Amino acid sequence: MNSRLLRRALIIFAAGLILLLLGLASAWYLREPAPPKQSRIDGPSSAEAKIGGPFELTDQNGELRRARHFSGQYMLIYFGFTFCPDACPTALTNMTQALDMLEEEAQTKAEQVVPIFITVDPERDTVEEMASYAEHFHPDLVALTGTRDQIAAAAKQYRVYYEKVETESAGEYLMDHSSQIYLMGPEGKYLTHFTHQTPADELAAGLERYVK
Repeated sequence: MNSRLLRRALIIFAAGLILLLLGLASAWYLREPAPPKQSRIDGPSSAEAKIGGPFELTDQNGELRRARHFSGQYMLIYFGFTFCPDACPTALTNMTQALDMLEEEAQTKAEQVVPIFITVDPERDTVEEMASYAEHFHPDLVALTGTRDQIAAAAKQYRVYYEKVETESAGEYLMDHSSQIYLMGPEGKYLTHFTHQTPADELAAGLERYVK
């Protein structure tokens, strides 16, 4: 066989090998299940997100509160901490103003919504500290604290990230944390969420849309 025929044979063989490999790859890909669709957590979604669940914490009056105690009500939940310099007071202020707006437009709807603040800093956020802090916001605000394990369990249910961040001042620290405001339905199911920067009027409009 001359060099020309040999080169042609090699080209045909290589092309056949490539086609075979592509065919095997396609067959393998078709055998693999499609990746599951992830629920969006950046706004309203028609898919049911795996957010929420049971918790056992203590409110600012020292009373034990479980998630089931809010059954039949809408929970507007925010995780933060009382020493938070910006995001937390912004979120709680927007929640307060939104509920006030909702009450002016539809009082019966506003009465169905319970604003809840859960600390991610149980070391400093004692019952007394939470009571003092809650006074600055909505009169119906339920401020919850607990042990490290209780807070960790609640944060896990709501897919909340938090971590202690040391500052330059000795003994001082901040808490880095996710900053969503969750709206949970009367049966404890996730409905939607907002950010701490969602304006009060938009938050009120969202509540009016979801609260029946």
